[in-house]
This record gives sequence, C-alpha cells and structure tokens, in this order.
Amino acid sequence: MTTTTTPLRAGIIGTGAIAHAHASAIAELAPRIELVGVADVDATRATEFAERFGAPATYTDAGALLADANLDLVSVCTPPKTHTPLAISAMRAGVPVLVEKPTALSLAEVDELVAVNRETGIPALTVYQHRFGPAAMRLRRLVAEGVLGRPQVATCETLWYRPDEYFAVPWRGRWDTEGGGPTMGHGIHQFDLLLSILGPWTELTAMADRRSRPTDTEDVSLAVARFESGALATVVNSVVSPRETSRLRFDFAYATVEVEHLYGYTDADWRFTPAPGHEHLAERWIADGGDTPSGHTMQFASIVDALAAGVAPEVSIDDARRTLEFAAATYASAFRGRPVAAGEISGDDAFMTRMDGDGAPWTPVKDIPAPTAHTTEALA
Repeated sequence: MTTTTTPLRAGIIGTGAIAHAHASAIAELAPRIELVGVADVDATRATEFAERFGAPATYTDAGALLADANLDLVSVCTPPKTHTPLAISAMRAGVPVLVEKPTALSLAEVDELVAVNRETGIPALTVYQHRFGPAAMRLRRLVAEGVLGRPQVATCETLWYRPDEYFAVPWRGRWDTEGGGPTMGHGIHQFDLLLSILGPWTELTAMADRRSRPTDTEDVSLAVARFESGALATVVNSVVSPRETSRLRFDFAYATVEVEHLYGYTDADWRFTPAPGHEHLAERWIADGGDTPSGHTMQFASIVDALAAGVAPEVSIDDARRTLEFAAATYASAFRGRPVAAGEISGDDAFMTRMDGDGAPWTPVKDIPAPTAHTTEALA
C-alpha cells in the first residue's frame, strides 16, 4: 500500500448519520489522511461532530470550507437534492469530491457532473462501497481473467424493511428530493456491484409499485436485464420485507459465486461452488481478506492510494452514470410498460430530468384521503 509523508486533507459537507461513516473511515486510515474541517448549516451539529471526530475547523457554508481548508478530498453527505450543486462547487474549487449515493437525482444532473469533470479534470466519485470488499475485488479479477467462463445468469436482491416512520424525514420518499424509492436509495448499492461484475447491460424490463409505504415513490421494484455478454439477471429492490437481506448470486459456466449479507459483507459471507470437472477453481477462490468488511473504509483506502499515486480513483462519474442509467431505465420500463434499451433515455425524454418521467402511475400521497376509523381498524 502506498504511503505518504504528509496526510491528505479531508473535509465533510453535511454531518448527519452517514457522515459518521466517512469520518470513521478517515480516522481508521490515519495518518495517511486526516479530517481538517466540516460544514453544516446547523452550527451546533457541526461543532458537536467536529469535536467527536477531532476536526479543527467548522463552517456553516460549504463554499467557505472549500475555499479555506486547502482540501485534497471532500465528502458530500447531505440530502440527495444537494449532491449535484455541491459536487460541482467542489470540482470548480479544484477539490476531488466523494458523493454519497445517489450521485444525482437524474441523468440530466449526472451529465452536468460529467461535463464539469471534463472541463476541470477534477474527480467526482460516488460511494459504492460494496465494490471494495476483498471478495468482490477477487471476483472481478477472476472474471477479467476469464477463468470462470461466460456469465450465464445472476440474481440481485435488496430486501429491506423501512417502517412508515422512516419516511417522516421530509426529503425521503419524494421524487423531487430523493430521486426515487428503494431503486435509488437502497438497492442501488447491490445492483451497482452486480453491474461492476457483469459489465454493460443492453436491455431491461421492469415493474414497480407502491405497496404500503406513505411515499410518492415506489416501495418495491423488479427488473430483468440482459447484458452484452448474453447473461440474464434479475434485480429486486424492496423496503417492505420484514426479513431483511442483501443477496447476489452469479452463475458462470464453471462456477457459482454468491454472497448474502445485510449492510456489509466479509469473506465469510461468500460461497464459491465450482461446476463438476472444475473443482480446481476452488483454489483460485482462497479467501485472502480475512474479516475485512466491505464499507467506507475500504473505498477510502482505495481513493487515498489512487490520489497518492496520481492515478484516477474509483468510482468515476462515468461508472456512476451507468449505474444511475440502470435505475432510470427501471422506472421508465415499469411506468411505460415496455422494455428499455441501454442508451435509449436521452434528449428530451422525460426520464432524463426526473426518475418518475411524466409521473408515477399511482396517486400521490398528498392526494390520498385520510383513513376513516373503519379503514384504520381494518388495517390494524
């Protein structure tokens, strides 16, 4: 692992719950990187966060942090609607930026990020931390070497549970502030990992529905996708599943590789099954990651290595766009009732600017009559 004599200087914009994962990762990687400043519109929250994680400076304005702190990297940990403008501000200030998912609320927004990245040459990265567990990196290596044979079929399931109270936070469950439901905010981690293994997809067919949560967005979606390799995959995203699990399975010509976890995996969560006659491949799957979990620390370590070596870090804005396009195509197929091809959503297509396109096919929550005593009893 590359080392540096001077720690990289990191900042964090937004000090809510997910920011703690960023600050903890930075602390774990000391002295290679250090947290030197945080910004939050709530000065009290910023001060408490800075004291907890040892940041010497606090700001109530992100622009001041970017201008004054001489940063080598800044994390954007704010609500999704602010991700694009803050990332653009960081790139224009010359600061590589790591954005929490979703990178942007639409393909049009992510294309703005692509344009500024091209203009400035400053990296705009996305937190897709499950790419960075040792087992996922090993699997990508074996796929690239071709030793597992052609990919045949895959399944990707993010079956989580979020009660109604979870959506009391004003920006959750709304198209204009969160971008979508579990397709954008929950399952995107798992199907990003799927896409990083299987490569470019060519076409998908999907369904989505709002089954029970008090949201304007979907609370479940399902897609069937075909990839350039010919492989077929199913992708399920849910926040109405009481037994929570995150599961991926890849069936190659010569082996099945699968993982089941919840919010982060270790090598122990993976299973490798060689096809008959290919038992020797088990030797290529010898676990070498120990108990190192997938998560922010692994991705931060990769970024620090790349910045110290002067090479492009992962996950690039181009990679992030491909993942966001998969989400947009899921919604477009579900709402239009037909398959959607990769690259089809473009120009003045309504799904370029909003993940719900011309509107979801169900009634907005604000237009649903309040339940009567009779219906409330029926639902109890």
